[in-house]
Amino acid sequence: MNELSLQFFWYVIVGVSVFAYVALDGFDLGVGILNAFTKKDQDRRLFLNAIGPIWDGNEVWLVIVGGALFAGFPDVYATLFSGFYDLCMILLAGLIFRAVAIEFRSKRASKGWRSTWDAVFSIASFLISFGVGLAFGNLFMGIPLDANTDFRGNFALFFRPFPILIGLFTVSLMTMHGSIFLAMKTEGALHQKLRVWAKRSMVVFIALYLITTVCTWVLAPHMVLRFKENPWLFVVPLLALLSILNIPRLFTRNKDGLAFLSSCLCIFLLFCVFAIGTFPYLVRSTIDPALHSLTFFNSSSSLLTLKALAIIVVIGVPLVLGYGFFIYRVFRGKVKLDSSSY
Repeated sequence: MNELSLQFFWYVIVGVSVFAYVALDGFDLGVGILNAFTKKDQDRRLFLNAIGPIWDGNEVWLVIVGGALFAGFPDVYATLFSGFYDLCMILLAGLIFRAVAIEFRSKRASKGWRSTWDAVFSIASFLISFGVGLAFGNLFMGIPLDANTDFRGNFALFFRPFPILIGLFTVSLMTMHGSIFLAMKTEGALHQKLRVWAKRSMVVFIALYLITTVCTWVLAPHMVLRFKENPWLFVVPLLALLSILNIPRLFTRNKDGLAFLSSCLCIFLLFCVFAIGTFPYLVRSTIDPALHSLTFFNSSSSLLTLKALAIIVVIGVPLVLGYGFFIYRVFRGKVKLDSSSY
């Protein structure tokens, strides 16, 4: 493989890893958000045990994203983790406190103890979901990078109206994704209640999707430029729309598993739309997009580094996928509570 091929390979690896994180840890975050809407201790225990065996494994993809950026695109890593430093610290705090809440929640039978960690679990899940969306929203719009690719903004810049909209859209996506997953994993009265929640979350998600689509055309015209130049690419957002509409169609027919897979496909296709709109940029500069932006070919590591990393990926990623498949296979089916449960 030549240098450009390896650079593009790593660009794809980063994109696939981000998708895997959002699709897998996304329903964990959705479960955390939904945890705030039920008051029964048994329901909350069922929520936790539905994700208990898998949530930490799902976070591995976030580690892969960080590692791939650090090793494959060090300039992007440096710019994002310095420019987005405050936002990254908030996200990191959310990840830490969510993990602590999951593990500590059932250590004591005290109602106050459990209520406290339930609140931490839900707040952290919301903050992570909103923060991820906020970060993507700023990547959509671009951020001020100078000739040295240094960030020339402040923390308030992240809270522009469009990134906030993307943040709320992401929260609605995670909530819908999590509600479908919980519907797959529960039964009885809780299952019926979750079906109602899932349908409501789908309505909110579709409404925000339509609003976001219109706002993207108006506020981020550079995101649709490539589609206008190559009209055949409109097949990707069309497929994304069809996958979104297919979610409630399958769910109302009690095909929860297929609805969940359609939700995963929806996330994948939305990422494809994002990738097409931003290609070849990884971080777009609003000061001078042509000269100051970071692309996958002007911010990558050396050819030797990319080759060495490719070997690690070829070995490591199948192991991660194999482990994930094994865990999901072992813990498939409806969740039950026993003496070893959270």
